[in-house]
Amino acid sequence: MSTVTTASASREHRITVRSLASRKGRGEPFTMLTTYDFTFARIFDEAGVDVLLVGDSLANVVQGCDTTLPVTLDEMTYHTRMVCRGVRRALVVADMPFGSFQVGPEDALRSAIQLIKEGGANAVKLEGGVDVADSIRRIVSAKIPVMAHVGLTPQSVNEMGGYRVQGRGDEGRHRVIEDALAVEAAGAFAVVLEGIPKELGREITQRLSIPTIGIGAGVHCDAQVLVMHDLLGLNDWTPSFVKQYASLGQQASKAARNYIDEVANRKFPDEEHSYT
Repeated sequence: MSTVTTASASREHRITVRSLASRKGRGEPFTMLTTYDFTFARIFDEAGVDVLLVGDSLANVVQGCDTTLPVTLDEMTYHTRMVCRGVRRALVVADMPFGSFQVGPEDALRSAIQLIKEGGANAVKLEGGVDVADSIRRIVSAKIPVMAHVGLTPQSVNEMGGYRVQGRGDEGRHRVIEDALAVEAAGAFAVVLEGIPKELGREITQRLSIPTIGIGAGVHCDAQVLVMHDLLGLNDWTPSFVKQYASLGQQASKAARNYIDEVANRKFPDEEHSYT
């Protein structure tokens, strides 16, 4: 009997932190997509996506910012609330934006509580490794599940000098491994591995007891995540690790041009689309 879970079968039960842990134990990969509103949350949830991440990437793909840094906690809460209204099965994880947890563990806990209490998220995600372990530990102590994020951390773009692959060389490899072990020890239920060599992704996945979720980290992670705009072909440019599964940007542009043409030539609305 195949161990692969089909989308139709996976829709039967609500996804939880515990069920994701059991998927790692059985060697069954799971999926995560970013989403930012009710409509796409409903579509992805019904399709069988396991985890929906309300990513701080909304600063880029929704707000048009160059980095993720400007998005606020209140904006993340607002979008999380919209996403939760469209979900029946998936686990909803809300990103903790820059400035919402850097001051210290108590500040981080207050931010996490807002995303859970007002946003309706099932869990929160924050970037960093050794440096945020105390904040993860504090949030987890309040019974809030935490997903960690190590490797290429977009909120550190100014420190890194751009979006660069992390974990290359002995020193870089050791640093990413140390961060991954630290967030696991602090109580994170899963960790995103972003922008690291595939063999390092394999090594960390084998060393950790919690699920790893890769984005530009190779095929050996326990799960994969993509930004929905990249997956659907809504961006003009995507990173090299992204596979586009649709070209909705081109289709939307074509639809708009057809609409403009039909209105200009009085073809729309026609009799079928008019009241009598």
